[in-house]
Formats: sequence, structure tokens, C-alpha cells
Amino acid sequence: MGRQLHSILANLAKVHGPLMSLRLGTQISIIASSPEAAREVLKTHDRELSGRFIANAIPLINPKLNNFSLAAAPECNDYWRSLRAICKADLFSAKVLESQNHIREKKVRELVDFLGSKEGELVNLGEAIYVTYTNILTNAIFSVDFMDSEELGMILDLSSFYPIIKALDIQGIQKKCDKIVQNFISIWEDIIKERRKEESTILSQRNFLDAMIKNGFTNDQISQLILDLLIAGTDSRSMVTEWAMAELMRNQDVMHKLREEIESEIGTNIVKESHLSHLPYLEACVKETLRLYPPGPLLILHRALQTCRVMGYTIPKDSFISVNIWSIDRDPMVFNDPLSFKPKRFLDSSLDFKGTNFDYTPFGAGRRGCPGQPLATRQVPLILASLVHSLTGLFQAV
Repeated sequence: MGRQLHSILANLAKVHGPLMSLRLGTQISIIASSPEAAREVLKTHDRELSGRFIANAIPLINPKLNNFSLAAAPECNDYWRSLRAICKADLFSAKVLESQNHIREKKVRELVDFLGSKEGELVNLGEAIYVTYTNILTNAIFSVDFMDSEELGMILDLSSFYPIIKALDIQGIQKKCDKIVQNFISIWEDIIKERRKEESTILSQRNFLDAMIKNGFTNDQISQLILDLLIAGTDSRSMVTEWAMAELMRNQDVMHKLREEIESEIGTNIVKESHLSHLPYLEACVKETLRLYPPGPLLILHRALQTCRVMGYTIPKDSFISVNIWSIDRDPMVFNDPLSFKPKRFLDSSLDFKGTNFDYTPFGAGRRGCPGQPLATRQVPLILASLVHSLTGLFQAV
């Protein structure tokens, strides 16, 4: 079923209803495909259904460390809550994000300058954007760049190793994943060791790594959390940005309206994060892109920690549960003309990224909702606005 699994499940839901069960061998999987079903899974029964299923190929520093993974922890235990807390306080809080906006603006400027210098040459735009997102995050964590735009071919697409359904490792996915993960984490192991040597002389917290060391995390625990953050915070945002650009090229009327808004607010200046709150049509374009192309069309599998009743059906303990947000976002009962790219639908809408309205949950909701949403909703519009404003040639009609 591969990449079209979300579409197949959406079609099945039209026949079998918004909460349907599939049996894969002896395993029961539940798929929620309506706002009401999503609310039941992610809010009403959030606690009972907040377990996690660990697929064979989910990247872990050590299989024994799945309890120490923000993404893969089987249950939302005290340690998992401590991970969420440190991320919220020392990486994604408004105070920290404001203190680092100059870094994000600098990295985006480097992207624009790099692409401008390659005018007339063949460049993999997606990889260049990926490098920018990666370096923004690694600067927040380590205060260093991990990737060079001149070495785009070295990019590691870790997100491709998140299968939605566990399968036999027929093609050696597990071994391939393990090798890539080990190569990737070797990049930051030396940084962690050096920072530990400096620990006694550090007078102030410079970045997220300092916060983790200060809070007593081991090297393995730090590496696993960094791996979780990089997987969740790079490829998905790159894909959203690319989809936004593709839709702008296909919809030149939207492109012109967005450019007019940006030029009216910014003029010939460089786009800064402080401008974003004054660009409502830009925000609408990002929201509409996330509606049509959610980075996780099927939310990562949850697991029932106990048997419970959902919408009149019994969900047995240890069942797998996922929400098909792709199906919800393309449902004509939820959105008018759902297959068309129409950012204006969000201009007078109360729908936001907070996961409280289950018509629209691009970052998930509940205990397992994406903790990086505050950063993502700054990064994506900043990069998109900068590209639209500075590189007109990128957005020719297709």
C-alpha cells in the first residue's frame, strides 16, 4: 500500500464508517477518519489511547532506550513527561524562540543568498531547504551547523524510516536504518563529549545541549532525544515548504496576492520574524498547505493501554490506533471544495495549529501532539515569505 495508504484507508472509511477496525494477522488496528472520531481518540480517550507502538524500523540509539524516546516511549510516564517539559521550556518556549530569531533569520538569509548565487544552474531546491531546517535546529541544540549547502548529496532522509505498520524485515530495512542512524549520531557524539569537558566552566546556558547536560541526562538519552527532534523537525517541514511552493506556482493568482501582501508590509527590506504577524495571507497559505499536505497524513500509531469504549465500539487493550488527518482535511463535509488550494478559507476562520478543533489538526493533539509546533509555525512562513520576496524566478507558472 506504501505511500497511498492514507488514501486507501480514506476510501475504506467511506464504506465502513469514521471509526473502523482492520485485522492484520492477529493484530487489531483502528482508524479514525472524521473530526468526531479524532476528538474521541485524541481528547476524550486521550489517556487510555496514549500508548505507542514501536515499529521495528523506528530509529532508536539502542532498542533498550525506547522508554527514553520522546516519539517512541510506550507510555507517557514520568520520564517521558520530563522530556516534554525540557523541550517546552528550553527549546520551544516563546522566550527561547524569541532569543533565537536572529539565528533563524540568518540561516534563511544564507538559503536565499545560496539560491541567488546559483541562478541559471541546476539545484535541488528541496535539499537546500532541508539543509536550512537542519541547521536552524542544530544551532538551537548545539550552536553549530551540521550541513553545508555545497554538499547537498550527503543529506540523510531519516523520516523515511517511520513505517505506519510493522512488517517483516524482508528488505533489510532494520539493518539499513541502524546503519544510517549510527552514522548520523556520530556527528554529534564528539560535540557532547567536548561540552561535558567544559561543563564545570560553563557560566550560562548557551543552547539546548547545555540544558540537557545541566538536567542530568546521559549521553545515550541526549542522543535519543536529539534523534527524535531531528527526525520530526527537518524533513516534514521541508516537504511542507516544497508543497507550498508547488501550489503557488500552480495558482498564480494566489502567488500574486501573497507577493503583494509581502511587498506592501516589507518593501525592499529583508523578511524578519517580526513581520509574520502582519502577513495574514501568508499564514493562510501555510495553513492551506498543511491541510492538503499534512506531513504525517496518518498520525504515528497509538496503542490502547486498556480496553475502552469509543463511539459505541469496544477498543481492546493493545489495539493500534491512528487518525487519518489526510482524510479529514479532504472531507467535503468539513471543507468546501476540499481538493482546491484556497488559502482564503482560513482568513476568517478560527482554525489554528493548537489541536483544539478536530476539523484541523496538522500537528496532532493531546498528549502525543507535536511539541515542536511553535517552532514549525515560525520557520515555515519565514522561509516561504523570504523565497517569495527575494527569488521571483523560482515561482514561474508551471
